[in-house]
This record gives sequence, C-alpha cells and structure tokens, in this order.
Amino acid sequence: MRTSFPVRELDYDLPQELIAQGPLAQRDASRLLVLDRATDTIADGVIRDLPRYFKPEDLLVLNDTRVVPARFLVRRATGGRLDGLYLRELEPGTWEVLLNGSGRLKPGEWLMIGPESAQASMQLAERLEGGRWRVRVRPVEPAEQTLSRVGQPPLPPYIRRPRQPDARQLAEDQARYQTVYADRSGAVAAPTAGLHFSPRLLGALQKQGLETARVTLHVGLGTFAPIQADDLSEHCMHSEWYELPPEAAGAVARCRQRNGRVVAVGTTSLRVLETCAASDGQVHSGQGWTGLFCYPPFRFAVVDVLLTNFHLPRSTLLALVMAFGGMDLIRRAYRHAVEIRYRFFSYGDAMLIL
Repeated sequence: MRTSFPVRELDYDLPQELIAQGPLAQRDASRLLVLDRATDTIADGVIRDLPRYFKPEDLLVLNDTRVVPARFLVRRATGGRLDGLYLRELEPGTWEVLLNGSGRLKPGEWLMIGPESAQASMQLAERLEGGRWRVRVRPVEPAEQTLSRVGQPPLPPYIRRPRQPDARQLAEDQARYQTVYADRSGAVAAPTAGLHFSPRLLGALQKQGLETARVTLHVGLGTFAPIQADDLSEHCMHSEWYELPPEAAGAVARCRQRNGRVVAVGTTSLRVLETCAASDGQVHSGQGWTGLFCYPPFRFAVVDVLLTNFHLPRSTLLALVMAFGGMDLIRRAYRHAVEIRYRFFSYGDAMLIL
C-alpha cells in the first residue's frame, strides 16, 4: 500500500520573472545551491565549483539520452494550424503524437506537417486520451529523419517562444537544449541537470580521477504532466524507457568497493539506478519501462548525491527531491533560492544535495 502524501506539500511561491527563458552564455556558469544533509546547511556557489565537492572514489552517473526535435506545426486542409508534439514511434510509419486543440479533428483526416518544403503529412488513425493520437506518417521513414526536417526543440511551455522562432533562436535552442554528451535519441524533454556540463567541466572532473558511467532514460511528456490527484498515493506515474548497461552496473559495484559515493546527475539518472536496485543495494543491468515514483518517505538504495535543477510546484520531480533531501531542508533551500533570485526550471540554475 502506498503512503499518503498530500500534493499541497509541493506548493511554493515563485515569481514568474525567475523562470529562465534562455541559457547563460556558458553552460558551467550557472549558480549552484549546495545542500549538506549531514550538517543541515545550504551554501551558494557556481557549477564550476563541482570538483571541490567530489573525491576520486566517487562515481558520476550521466543520462546520455538525446532530445529529438519533437515539436512541429500541423496544417489542416482548411488552413487551420495546431501545435504537435511527437511522443514515440510505435512502428515504421506510425507515431503517437500530442495535438493541442485537436477537439474538432476526426480519424481519417490528413494533415500537413511543418513547412510546405518538408513534404511530410500524417493521417489521424485513432484518438487516444489527453489530446494524444495514433497517426500514420508519410513518407514512411525513421521518425527522427522526418523530425529533422519538420521539427523544433521541444521546449517546455513555460519557456516562451514564437510559434516559428527566427533562425538564431532556433539554432541556440537546438544546441543548448541538449547535453554535450547526448548520444541515444528518444527523449522529448532534456535531462536538464546535465545541461550545465561543459567539456571543460567534464575534463576537470576526469583530471580529478572521477569515474563516470552512462545510463539512458528517454524523458517523456509525463515528466511535466501536472499531478491531478489531491494525494500522491493516488497519482498514476508515467513510464519512461530506460537502459542500465552492464558497464554501468560494474561501475556502481566498483564505487561501493572503494567506499565512494554514487552521484546521480539529474532525477532521470536517479530513477534508472533506483529502478535497477536490489534490496541489498546492488545494481543489476537491464532495460525496459520504469514507472518508479519517488516521494516521501521513499528510501533510496543506490544514490548518495544528487545534482538537479529547480522543479515546478506540484510536480513529481519536486516530490522526488523532497524525498531525497528532506522536506524541511528542500523548503528552506527553495525559499533561499527565490529570495536571492536563482534562475528556475530547464534553463535555470542547479542544486547539489550531499
């Protein structure tokens, strides 16, 4: 039986002007709020300070998912336009998509995707729940090949952009809404804690002797879905595809043997590690779909340190961070971050929980 947890515990006041609308010029220049659970203290720093908080025995775990250009415009034969979001490829030529304002659409209708020069279209095959559709796409080709012609970076709705951004803005978002170590395509949202890592910072950590491991979790739409229930025990957690390769499982085992700490870069890396954890804290390789929902009083078996961005009120990600850092400490940290004007959410600043 799941533990009761009122969703109102995830509320906090955030001035709209603190929601970052773009990245800083340098990835590793973001501010860093450091929380020490052992001493119940918080301190201010910058991302470039990260090496000072780690030791050679530690293990840094990165999510190497690559964000696909999943957002696109849809044109009806009547001239009407809608915003679309690619969610996943069900089989060659068949996608699951989200269409905003699609209440008047009917199965069988053909829609044009993206600019006229893209020469791509889709037929509505089946209406699903929550504005989602199963569609048949033409031409039949790998989804990412089509999206490379018609798509844009799938920025979350709190980052305001014109429906058709200019070339400079589009190029910046394509480059910056992606980690520098992104490798495996499939995410429709970025693992935002990883956006702070530059080649320079990764090089400094490597020079320090820190071992790194890679896992994959393709971040899905559900990451940003609002919690509809009044109690978290009644919330239906979304599932996302993950893989923890044997090399990563071996790295965790070696870290334990040398008494190091497992450092998860982002809530996505954490969810993969905890999904693959045995009751004794050992991690086993595997892949599949995880619907792991971490909220107080969840007990973590693998992760010792978490690097994460600041999250939306009433979100499953904030619930996870409260479970990891402790409710009182996280509330104090968020109040402090608002008071001294940290930047929030995807393009915002970061928090390190020791």
